[in-house]
Amino acid sequence: MKQSLGPEKYRWRTPFFGTQTNRDPNALDFSASIEAEMDKEIDQAIFAGLDYWAFAAYGANHPMSKALYAFRARPKAAQLRYCMFTELGRWGSAAKLSSLPQEHIGLMADKNYLRVENDRPLYFLGFIKGADVQRSWGGVQGLRTQLSKFKSDANGAGLADPYVVLAGDTKFLSQEAANLGADAVGSYAITTGNGRGSFADLAKYAEKGWNDLAASQVPVVPTVMTGWDRRPRIERPVPWEKSQRPGDGVTNFYAAPTKKELASHLAQSISWVNSRAPDRRAPAVLIYAWNENDEGGWLVPTVPCQTDRLEALREVLKTTAKTASKNLC
Repeated sequence: MKQSLGPEKYRWRTPFFGTQTNRDPNALDFSASIEAEMDKEIDQAIFAGLDYWAFAAYGANHPMSKALYAFRARPKAAQLRYCMFTELGRWGSAAKLSSLPQEHIGLMADKNYLRVENDRPLYFLGFIKGADVQRSWGGVQGLRTQLSKFKSDANGAGLADPYVVLAGDTKFLSQEAANLGADAVGSYAITTGNGRGSFADLAKYAEKGWNDLAASQVPVVPTVMTGWDRRPRIERPVPWEKSQRPGDGVTNFYAAPTKKELASHLAQSISWVNSRAPDRRAPAVLIYAWNENDEGGWLVPTVPCQTDRLEALREVLKTTAKTASKNLC
């Protein structure tokens, strides 16, 4: 993000704690104290009325886990719940299981880990593709066996069965979610690689995605999109997107939402969940995303302290939103 949002035309998308570096006019500096920054971000989430953050999972020793462990160490974290969103690939394989599932069972013991129906820890297992399930787990039954073991191991640690939301390829999950033993299905983000248009077009596409996933015959956790505009990453590719060539696909993006558009899309997701039959009603909604600023979806205030997106959520989530005790940024 430091490099991709560095050019002046994209700096309006910079998180509130970012500053321009003196070393490179096309790069940003995120050197603010992570403790002070985290306290502010917790306040921001509470102000908006969010119940929880879903942290992308990388493992305790991975540098991308720094925010998670900083969050857990803050006294303010007691005011905001959290859960994990894990790539299936980080679970390893049937032949060589990683330590991550056990690490996450340990996290589920936290008092502020998000629990849903009957005290069950909410857990997202995502980026699932049929070919990967076959290659790494020997097929649907192999992964189902591992999911069952994950729940059994959680029971052994004194926890209720994790409520597992499987996310990934819609066609595959629509056919196999029930066979895998999923409690629900969902998505990290709902978009298409060559999509372009207004935010209304993106919202319509996402809402269609909820209905497509409903064919799975299990509950659907709908994903609310806050945008999709990868131009910063397309112009200055990030290291982990090795197939991205500079400039390839730069015209494929959706316009940023207005406050009214974002509020309407969120309200629609809640209405959609509430309209489902009781046995198909998910206990949560997911929003893409808190801080995917260079990918195009974010809620975190941007420089110097643009809070429109938090205010849009607050308008919908009035019953849980709280007045900030001090400035948000």
